[in-house]
Amino acid sequence: MAGPTPTLGNPRNTIEILNRYRFVFQKKYGQNFLIDTHVLDKIIKAADITDRDYVVEIGPGIGTMTQYLAAAAAKVTAIEIDRALIPILHDTLREYENVDIINEDVLKVDLKRLADEKNDGRPVKVVANLPYYITTPIIMGLFEKHVPVSSVTVMVQKEVADRMQAGPGTKDYGALSLAVQYYALPYVVANVPPNCFMPRPGVGSAVIRLDVHEQPPVQAEDEALLFAVIRASFNQRRKTLQNGLSHVPGLGISKELTVRILEEMGLSASVRGEALTLKQFVDFTNLAVRYLKTVPES
Repeated sequence: MAGPTPTLGNPRNTIEILNRYRFVFQKKYGQNFLIDTHVLDKIIKAADITDRDYVVEIGPGIGTMTQYLAAAAAKVTAIEIDRALIPILHDTLREYENVDIINEDVLKVDLKRLADEKNDGRPVKVVANLPYYITTPIIMGLFEKHVPVSSVTVMVQKEVADRMQAGPGTKDYGALSLAVQYYALPYVVANVPPNCFMPRPGVGSAVIRLDVHEQPPVQAEDEALLFAVIRASFNQRRKTLQNGLSHVPGLGISKELTVRILEEMGLSASVRGEALTLKQFVDFTNLAVRYLKTVPES
């Protein structure tokens, strides 16, 4: 253990801190603070935090989970956007010498440089209780910017967790499922009801762990094109792949080329994007790259 025993995580202590600082919840930041020690223990266990780990926590709030992380990890950097929470964090984390606090929007923080400077470029572990409105930009930012991360353990809206691990042909399967699964192996650790938070959110939550691949299980020759194809395929789920792709300006993949590639892959010309696996999307994109190099589409 790197620090004292955590004192936050139950409603009484949380209310005491909030009252002391006359804190007002900001709806624009999607603030819902965990008040269940059992869930906190599950998150730390699921994230597999050890005294050798450098952890980046996104959205520490009043420092509830930060205390648990600091007690288990070698070092923690907590990134909090709300300036009103900074004096509270300095108070609740004053006994933990292995915690740095950054008052910044995480989307504006160079996390790759942070990992390089604080952890000599070695992979870090990310843990967060993410605001629902910004979950996807944060997670995809970690992946697309190639931040050295070994795992991401986050509390998200249950619906989002379901989408992350969904497979082809299911209602939850979509662009987020494919993007997450290209970069990581997702699995839900625990479902968390609304009464575990203050204030109570209107929806259920889930803790999901994403184990980041050292190399994608299938390699796209052009990742930007891959995700452009995936997004176009799910913009209108009822459309066939050939119709979905041909209506995207700048993509450069005509109906004729789509049909040609699908035939080469042994797939029907009327197939929809929701039926394709990640490997099939990658195969399709790789073939498109080669065709476009040899016979540029008009």
